[in-house]
Amino acid sequence: MNNQYLVHRGLAAAGEHSAPVTHIGQRIVWTIVTLAAMGGIYLLMWRGWKKRQARQADLLPLNDVPEGVFSGEGGFEVVYVSTTSEGDWLDRIAAQGLGVRSNAQVHVAQEGVLIEREPAAVFIPAEAVRGVRLASGMAGKYLRDEGLVVITWQHGDRTLDTGVDPRHGTDGLMRALEAFLAVSATERPSA
Repeated sequence: MNNQYLVHRGLAAAGEHSAPVTHIGQRIVWTIVTLAAMGGIYLLMWRGWKKRQARQADLLPLNDVPEGVFSGEGGFEVVYVSTTSEGDWLDRIAAQGLGVRSNAQVHVAQEGVLIEREPAAVFIPAEAVRGVRLASGMAGKYLRDEGLVVITWQHGDRTLDTGVDPRHGTDGLMRALEAFLAVSATERPSA
């Protein structure tokens, strides 16, 4: 029995220890500090978004969707990415819900382009459309290839870019929009 005691005592002296004691107090403090920092960051982001909305409060209300022009069927299934100021793909328009990403349907008719989405549908009258192009990114989305369809349009005194990401490739939507743009000015409704 004395030999066992000496062997055990010899191992302890050689440097074998028990696992370090967990300091639960320190873990709680660091968890609270981390959560407070994350909360502060989210608060600053929210305040920035509210200030952006206030700066863009002069944006005219969205256009009314004409009655009976667009049926709920057909269209192109897309992800509405955002609307930005023309040429500035980082200047997201926060007013009127235009900066909110959502699932959507795009309908193209002679009267214009309708993007059915929540919180509000975006109707772009034919005379307001300035152009259509493919892009690789804008505020809220960046792709490796040019997979976003961007519609440039006039809304009051602002020229805007609205980007959508078609779920089934860009070909069908681009063909429909290019055919829409090819319609002569005399066939389009006048403002």
